[in-house]
Amino acid sequence: MIDGATLKRGSIPIATIGFPKAPRFYALQTFDGVPYSHIATLHGADVLATTVLQTCIRYESRKKACKFCAIGQSLAAGRTIAHKTPEQLAEVARAAVLLDGVKHMVMTTGTPHTSDRGAAVLTESAFAIKAAVNIPIQGQCEPPDDDRWFERMRAAGIDTLGMHLEVVTPALREQIMPGKAQVPVLRYMQAFRAAVGVFGRGQVSTYILAGLGDTKEAILSTCEQLLALGVYPFVVPFVPISGTPLEDHAAPSPAFMTDLLQPLGAMVAAAGLLSSDIKAGCGKCGACSSLSVYES
Repeated sequence: MIDGATLKRGSIPIATIGFPKAPRFYALQTFDGVPYSHIATLHGADVLATTVLQTCIRYESRKKACKFCAIGQSLAAGRTIAHKTPEQLAEVARAAVLLDGVKHMVMTTGTPHTSDRGAAVLTESAFAIKAAVNIPIQGQCEPPDDDRWFERMRAAGIDTLGMHLEVVTPALREQIMPGKAQVPVLRYMQAFRAAVGVFGRGQVSTYILAGLGDTKEAILSTCEQLLALGVYPFVVPFVPISGTPLEDHAAPSPAFMTDLLQPLGAMVAAAGLLSSDIKAGCGKCGACSSLSVYES
């Protein structure tokens, strides 16, 4: 960590903060000449993250795209490539572990034009990575049409699975993410139940973006259902991204997040699904949310 600064509230020092150094693997490139930073990036201090497919059927039309999503921006800017091959991912993952002490990896993907909704590309990627280096992996995709994909992903080396609701109120889902809303919440719940049967309680999670219009009551009610299924509800504050339709949408207030995360943390603890027990992924990293602080 680089020596940082003192965090203050007004003139009162609260904490000393530091920032991770640029990882050493960023200085390298693949055998075929692609910079490692175009294949995967460091999230937090010890998490490697990649978007295997940087294209998405939801993003092809702004009428169907998730209004908070910027998946195409880094590709358009030349900071990444459209499809990371299994060989490239394995090469970069091995270097990140050996050179920078990376502890776990997140693989997400845009949704392709196939019924597996990205599960296939995650499966082949995980198989190659685990052959190169022993690192816990989280895969993230929409629920595939066939639940047998959960067994295939687990067998390939994916340790935890994320299937992200983002918004929980059906009408709001149709408004904010009209394409993704075609997969109803009921299908997510069915998929969660099947996935927990494969990966285990607490090893399946979902992102919920607080601040997009869902009420606190709606989010907590959904989280109660998720916890009963054995799913970790990773509730994070919405952060607007420039260039998206929601770039001017305000982030939720600290008071809203506190009122939401305090009871949710107690619910998570009561269910015994702690972030510290997750093998890999966003919930384990926790950089996007302070939920873990409320779990004790």
